Amino acid sequence: MASGKHEGALGAVYDAKRPEEVAALYDGWAETYDAEMAVAGYRHPSICLALLSRHLAPGAGPVLDAGAGTGVLGAWLGIMGYSPVEGLDISPGMLAVAARKGGYARLHRLALGGPLPFEDGSFAGIVSAGVFTSGHVGVEGLDELLRICASGGIIVLTVKDTLWKSGFASRIDSLVAQGTVARAEETQPYVSMPGETGTVPSRGLVLRRL
Repeated sequence: MASGKHEGALGAVYDAKRPEEVAALYDGWAETYDAEMAVAGYRHPSICLALLSRHLAPGAGPVLDAGAGTGVLGAWLGIMGYSPVEGLDISPGMLAVAARKGGYARLHRLALGGPLPFEDGSFAGIVSAGVFTSGHVGVEGLDELLRICASGGIIVLTVKDTLWKSGFASRIDSLVAQGTVARAEETQPYVSMPGETGTVPSRGLVLRRL
């Protein structure tokens, strides 16, 4: 991508205004998503997996892939020894592709930002790659992830800098001050796809639930 604005399906998703519109756009993109993002060198899933493996021991579980998409992370998490793995996503089309890969014990059609149908402390690890970004989920999606993460558990997120600077960073600072989480690791800002110029970077963030 040579310009600062995303093009094609990704640009349309980022420009979407309502959750139903986001879901419909992802439904239409589901069958070609993996190939297109692989060519673009999409980094968020691999960065999230690396961060999780540094802070949550293999064999730990259950793990939730929050914004599973086509299930790239589900297969990788299993290879790394995390089990069981569950996934959620707003798009039934993306979930159908994820289901075919067989990496998840359960898949749920759910949207971040509202209540989630899981018990408190359900997951030892939660990964959310490329979800806290433009046109998707803001800081409002964080509280439920904190609720369903077990004490001592790990939450790995990628956060677009536009969100980071418009309330996300201050929310994390508040949670740390309250003793709700510890900031375990934070990466340097990076672009999600090599070759992008003029685009807003993201960062990886690891929180430990206290």
